[in-house]
Amino acid sequence: MEFLEVIILVVSFVVLLAIGVPIAFSIGISTLLTMLVSIAPEPAFTTLAQRMATGLDSFALLAIPFFILAGQLMNRGGIAARLIDFAKGLVGTLPGGLAYVNILACMLFGAISGSAVAAASAIGGIMNPRMVKEGYSKPFSAAVNITSATTGMIIPPSNILIVYSLASGGVSIAALFVAGYLPGILVGLALMVVAGFISYKKKYAVGERIPLRAVIRKFLDAVPSLLLLIIVIGGIVAGIFTATEASAIAVLYTLVLSMLIYRQVKVKDLPHILIQTVITTAIVMLLIGTSMGMSWVMSFEKIPQGVSEALLSISDNKIVVLIIINLILLFVGIFMDMTPAVLIFTPIFLPVVTTLGVDPTHFGIMMVLNLCIGLCTPPVGSVLFVGCGVANISISKVIRPLLPLFLAMIAALLLVTYIPELSLWLPRMFGL
Repeated sequence: MEFLEVIILVVSFVVLLAIGVPIAFSIGISTLLTMLVSIAPEPAFTTLAQRMATGLDSFALLAIPFFILAGQLMNRGGIAARLIDFAKGLVGTLPGGLAYVNILACMLFGAISGSAVAAASAIGGIMNPRMVKEGYSKPFSAAVNITSATTGMIIPPSNILIVYSLASGGVSIAALFVAGYLPGILVGLALMVVAGFISYKKKYAVGERIPLRAVIRKFLDAVPSLLLLIIVIGGIVAGIFTATEASAIAVLYTLVLSMLIYRQVKVKDLPHILIQTVITTAIVMLLIGTSMGMSWVMSFEKIPQGVSEALLSISDNKIVVLIIINLILLFVGIFMDMTPAVLIFTPIFLPVVTTLGVDPTHFGIMMVLNLCIGLCTPPVGSVLFVGCGVANISISKVIRPLLPLFLAMIAALLLVTYIPELSLWLPRMFGL
């Protein structure tokens, strides 16, 4: 590991981020600067271009634009309102019921769409006005929406788990998808406990009791949306189709659901939906390409081996090493988007934890859950910005009510870290 190259890579990346350069360009420029020092200038440009192209040359990555398109269709297709009505029928009568409804609806919508930003936008746009009208404080409503939206990144189908599979060298996407269920539900329950305690302490309103017949009717109305989870995950687990094929099926199903059954999406809406999908896909793919270039540079400079030796020199105790890695990832998540963080740090930390006997599937769920917390923190938390924008509130006012919800997510992270069966029980049960 050459220290000059490492210093150039780290310092240039931090400086570029600090002056406001978009993260994809920061990664690409710092990678190029490092290559210019470590190898000759002409090969540096060629090598970076080749590594970016090679990083995107993966069949599994085709699933990402399809799932993004499915999420766009769901966001416009009236699915959010039906899931909220269903969640209200289940938990709306409890003390602080609307907070529970917000969390449960975000879990369901995030699981179906695979997008935390989409969940924060779609569910927050409906729930925040309702909660404020019922007497909940606007900062608390926004904080609940922001944190619960991240569960969609853990509960499958999830684009970031596909990215982790790529970065890890081929961990089964099906195993990762199934492994995300229990940790995702655990995060949701942890948020419900904290939100319920705050609601009880603040004496927020209790929702009106809903007749059983109405609950059943709301459930039946939401069934077509919920069926997508069974079709996608069930088909993958049963071996009927791959994750990439499942993403295409998800688009077809949501298109039929949104246009023919719920009739919320018109033909004239499709060009805008497709354009938004292309824009989002381009951003994600640029991040993946530049991140793969940086990963190659770090491998070329033997940075992962150096980090591995440094960590194991501190301790070879699995508990201690996992705590250190979690602390590093929590810090990284504050300043870096989830996709490049997974692509850059998976090759660094995965060899360390596998040496200590940690299952790669378990580590992937732990890593994604950890980085989900960063989505809710300034200065680059995308879900934080979307949630505050939807609620029409400044970030400074949301920070205080976010803190106890952060603690709930960290508690869930520690449980997932040190109880591997939370991640591995379901994959083992299905033989994945």
